[in-house]
Amino acid sequence: MLRSLHIRNYILIDSLDIQFPEGLVIITGQTGAGKSVLLGALGLLAGGKADPSLISEGAESCVVEGEFDTPEGLRIIRRVLYSTGRSRSFIDDCPAQAGELAALSESLFDIHSQHRSLLLTDKAFQLSLLDHYAGLDAQKAECTKLWRELGAARSELDKIREQLRRSKAERDYNEAQWQELQAAALKEGELAELEEEQRSLANAEQIRERLSFALGCFNPPSQTGISEALKEARRSLEQAGKYMNGMLELSERIESARIELEDIFGEVEDSAERIDCSGERLEEVEQRLSLLYRLMHKHSCNDIEGLIEVRDRYNSELSGTEELEENCSALESKIGSLEKALGAVCQALSAARSEAAPRFAKEVEEHLHFLELERASFSIQVLPVPASASGTDAVSFLFSADGSKEADVAKCASGGEISRIMLSLKALMAKFKGMPTLIFDEIDSGVSGSVADKMGKMICEMGLTMQVFSITHLPQVAAKGSAHYLVSKQFNPASGRSTTGIKLLEGEDRVMEIARLLSGESITSEAIANARSLMQES
Repeated sequence: MLRSLHIRNYILIDSLDIQFPEGLVIITGQTGAGKSVLLGALGLLAGGKADPSLISEGAESCVVEGEFDTPEGLRIIRRVLYSTGRSRSFIDDCPAQAGELAALSESLFDIHSQHRSLLLTDKAFQLSLLDHYAGLDAQKAECTKLWRELGAARSELDKIREQLRRSKAERDYNEAQWQELQAAALKEGELAELEEEQRSLANAEQIRERLSFALGCFNPPSQTGISEALKEARRSLEQAGKYMNGMLELSERIESARIELEDIFGEVEDSAERIDCSGERLEEVEQRLSLLYRLMHKHSCNDIEGLIEVRDRYNSELSGTEELEENCSALESKIGSLEKALGAVCQALSAARSEAAPRFAKEVEEHLHFLELERASFSIQVLPVPASASGTDAVSFLFSADGSKEADVAKCASGGEISRIMLSLKALMAKFKGMPTLIFDEIDSGVSGSVADKMGKMICEMGLTMQVFSITHLPQVAAKGSAHYLVSKQFNPASGRSTTGIKLLEGEDRVMEIARLLSGESITSEAIANARSLMQES
């Protein structure tokens, strides 16, 4: 229930702090007094558009705050508007988005105005009423969940199929590139080795000639070889060492040099023997280098390692196609399961709706007869439609004011009849636990006399199980409230502007207000007596 409302600088309201009781709360006031201003303030708490024009003249900001009692405890919603056009929202003193206010407010209060009676002609609204009556909220939520999951899975499948289509279109090219690189048997470091071998093979004769000359230097013709000469020198120094210090060390150094030179000679000799002058090998190496150079140029690589990366990337893309196909298959299986589950939920919803529709229609019809539409008939058609988040059904509310052939309520009901139909629907909904506070904004518009009295009784009965606000001009309705508030407008000469206020009416003040509703501005004694009578009857 709405426990209290606090408003600062909202249009014509400078300051308002008001408490509300449980039960039926009546709000009256002259036309233009500002009753709609209160509804607008509540609309802000429901996430309505922030408009700087709503701020009182001369003020920098306005504040609207509502306190609500809920089964979970006290909830506080606050909205602050600034003249700059910016706004801030709070739930229990924590910052919140306007969408969060809208979601929370739906469970806290429901404003029903003359304009909202047009909702009666909305097919989605009609379906929601039937589902609420039949207690199908949980099943409908499951249907919506499955529908969204199915939509997401179908969207993902379309995306993967498009990727597969593109991949298959490129697959032949990618596979040809991969096969060419795979056939090349690429090895890291191979290019440097081949380039070195190619230089050796291309200059084999010159290399052999130079190595032969170097070997000849070790053993020049008709002369003692270097190794033998060094041996002789070593022996001579050893002999001299018998007579002179230091010669033995020099002899050892010559021996070390001789051994190193012999090792060099051996390596040069081995290298000379390994020189390959084969033209076939040179051709093989140059063909291999030509292949590698061509592949590097083709794929914009600087080395073999880059080519290997390209080869592996093509391989990954080819493998990725297989993964896409696996994902596609898995999604198709998931979609099949979701479609089956959705079908079962839709079937159960359809059965429950078809079973509940006649009962719901009968109760609405009984309320209409109570509201002096004695010959009215009301029925609900449940029609098959393509699957959606709401299932596979649409409903149509059919009505006849005189019991003749029924037609769509949007095409045959007058304004007064729509008001009575809507009140009948709300009265049925009020029987369910957890209903939000109902706020009726002149739902009794277009009716009068005994019908108005019966509408007042029906609204009063709703107030026995929940909090109901009724903004009304009808004295028959106003007399039935457990609390009565008057909205009025006063002109302040000092500021030169009018302001709106609201106060609780009690005792004679309430009698006089009901009398005003009966007779207008000129309140007669008969009107006062009639007002007392109406209040006693309530």
